Amino acid sequence: MGMDQRNWLDLPDDVTTNILDRLSVVEILENAQKVCTAWRKICKDPAMWRVIDMENLQGLANPRALEKMCMNVIDRSQGQLVDLSIEHFPTDDLIEFLAQGERSSQLRRLQISYCYGSLHKSWNDLFRKAPMLEEIALTFTTISEETVAEISRCCPMLKSFTYNNHGWRHSIGMDAADDFVISVAKGMPQLLHLQLTGNEMSNKGLQAILDGCPNLQSLDLRGCFSIKLYDSCGKLCKERIKNLRLPRDSMIGHKVAPYDSEDEYEDYLWDGYVGLYDDLLDDVGGGFDDDDGGFGPFGGFADGVADYYHLL
Repeated sequence: MGMDQRNWLDLPDDVTTNILDRLSVVEILENAQKVCTAWRKICKDPAMWRVIDMENLQGLANPRALEKMCMNVIDRSQGQLVDLSIEHFPTDDLIEFLAQGERSSQLRRLQISYCYGSLHKSWNDLFRKAPMLEEIALTFTTISEETVAEISRCCPMLKSFTYNNHGWRHSIGMDAADDFVISVAKGMPQLLHLQLTGNEMSNKGLQAILDGCPNLQSLDLRGCFSIKLYDSCGKLCKERIKNLRLPRDSMIGHKVAPYDSEDEYEDYLWDGYVGLYDDLLDDVGGGFDDDDGGFGPFGGFADGVADYYHLL
């Protein structure tokens, strides 16, 4: 007797959602949601986008396309977004988009990597609209002391702060590094977890952390080669911090800098925009519709060309 034929479209919605959760945002927008009406309905459900992970997507689309996709799925979350991870492509436009309305009102965790100096004016607007943030993780992404102060005013529930620059050949100097760390210590006394890999601070900055963040349970100082742990400051650090990573501890598993400078990163972005422009010229009517996060037959084309010329 042959096996019964089962229609995979009859799977319960929670099982289908579990399957779709294993796909990347690009795979969902470009392929999965087009399979059938039932799948498209699930892909439009705000609950599907409470967690958005857009890391490790280089090569699947250019930066501008990824940014548009990210805006699309943030919009689909309808204010239910709690966890957002983005890598390489964020711009001020994207952060400002996230800050509009109630889009970030429930955000608990924000992780941004490899954006270097491409974000400037939009940080404060975002943090004012994200009072529920508990974790901020920035890797090769710069913020100012003023922004740290804004975080301290707007995000009272923050428990974990990561600021990683290990391996990026961009020196700000010991004094500036100490000033930044002191601003963290003054503005984030409630922190339980602090990661500052690759920071150029001295023991002055380290002492400020110990004085200003008395509840720290973990402190990551890997790559912080200007601090000395053989004096009283180092002794206190080892006595108080339960989970302490030392400057010369292994960096295995840590993100590395793919670009040595902001100039190299800007070249990467430029290549992405030029590639987008060339693609649009090759295929004006191609791609998926604007509602899917892509480039429509004409409107998206005009946007792409406008973005291209805006960079000139």
